[in-house]
Amino acid sequence: MSSDTLPGATARPDGAGRAPTAPHLGLALFVIAAAQLMVVLDATITNIALPSIQTDLDVSDADLAWIVNSYALAFGGLLLLGGRAGDLFGRRRMFRAGIAVFTLASLLGGLATDEATLIASRVLQGVGAALAAPSALALITTTFPAGRPRNTAMGVYAAMGGLGATVGLLLGGVLTDALDWRWVFFVNIPFGLAVLAGTRTLVEADRDHGRLDVPGTVTGTGGLLALVYAITRGGEHGWTDGLTLVSFAAAVALLPSFLLIQARSGHPMLPLRLFADRNRWGSYATMLFIGAGMFATFYFLTLYMQLILGYSPVRTGFAYLPFSFGMAAAAGASSKLVAQLPPRLIAGPGLLLAAGGMVWFGTLEPGSSYAGHLMPAMFVTALGLGLSFVPMTLGAVAGVADRDSGVASAVLNTAQQVGGALGLAVLTTLSTAAADDRLPDAAATLYGALATGDQGLAVRAADALTHGYTAAFLAAAGLFVAGLVVTALAVNAERQRPAEGAAASAHLG
Repeated sequence: MSSDTLPGATARPDGAGRAPTAPHLGLALFVIAAAQLMVVLDATITNIALPSIQTDLDVSDADLAWIVNSYALAFGGLLLLGGRAGDLFGRRRMFRAGIAVFTLASLLGGLATDEATLIASRVLQGVGAALAAPSALALITTTFPAGRPRNTAMGVYAAMGGLGATVGLLLGGVLTDALDWRWVFFVNIPFGLAVLAGTRTLVEADRDHGRLDVPGTVTGTGGLLALVYAITRGGEHGWTDGLTLVSFAAAVALLPSFLLIQARSGHPMLPLRLFADRNRWGSYATMLFIGAGMFATFYFLTLYMQLILGYSPVRTGFAYLPFSFGMAAAAGASSKLVAQLPPRLIAGPGLLLAAGGMVWFGTLEPGSSYAGHLMPAMFVTALGLGLSFVPMTLGAVAGVADRDSGVASAVLNTAQQVGGALGLAVLTTLSTAAADDRLPDAAATLYGALATGDQGLAVRAADALTHGYTAAFLAAAGLFVAGLVVTALAVNAERQRPAEGAAASAHLG
């Protein structure tokens, strides 16, 4: 495929009614953007609340990480199934089901009285997110006409993907400090109900009238769950841990079997024809590298600001505002540029800019200032990522038939989630090794030195930890450069060409 020509949205005969008129497109965009923001921010909103949760529910150190990881495991492992369910049973129906499950799980999480209930609610949130996220992106292609309306919607959707993590950190800090940790869950309820009320503005697509591929579902979902679990556990317990190795072995056995089943199935869960287009698989691969670098960046920056600079949770959240502004500005600009330039000429410079921001972070020292170092580096990185998200998101769903749009969206989300898990696990291992090379068990040493008032040892520990963080930032720069190479070699689409008259047929109000 030489161009990213997208089919225009049309009215559907399956109960969706008429396509939205121009005044309703703004509401439809709010619905999809709010849903995407909820799903993404929940990956980080609990991070800052973890100390309060641990104290209130008496959560053990070993189980504390699973309050975060259980969501990532269910979300990343079930995305393909959620996308295929949308193709078979209706995107709007599955989107509603996912948001309903997510909202109910948020209520259960806020009311949890023990760690088992809280972790179970996080798993249920991940299930809801896996149902809603791929359908949200697929519904953009059926609700918004090709051209300016769809490009703008894609820009907002992509911005939510990047903003969600930073908004989660900010909101988590404010809610935990001002109210209570339970509000990091309760805050989803009004948003979820508002999204459900607004789903009537979304246009359903033609369904794939096939059937669910049971062998593919079992091997694909099982393989993804095993892979995400192995990556997550490996980052926590080491790559030679017995259960980590068993999980990797299960993934190695299940995922190739899944691909063989898909190649032979008449009704595959993941149609391999999606990968026949180089622009599409190039977009998926690039998003894998973007996810790997971006989520690790948030993790290490948060540690640096709180452990080394001594920022409070709320101050840490507000410190991310330049990232949010840069991401929003760049995503808005790139949604317009896709009509003027080929995707690689937008995403390529964006990834180079993001890599430059990572190199800038790689020069951090224990005494680096926020205004002179952190803030500009955040803004540069966010500009680069914002430029990259929109063309890669468009490339992932461009030219996809309605019957495959849900699973095509799911593959994009899966690439980002698996990339995030893998990047965080690998870069955490690298950072810890680099820090321990200067001072063994640097993090524990810093805590001990601060508790005993040993300023000399605290300075050495802070220096060692900062060295570890900067090693991770430089490695993240390499991940963005790898994404740039994939974009340059694989993505050869021309500029986004709107369907005839589509750009004038509606606007987003």
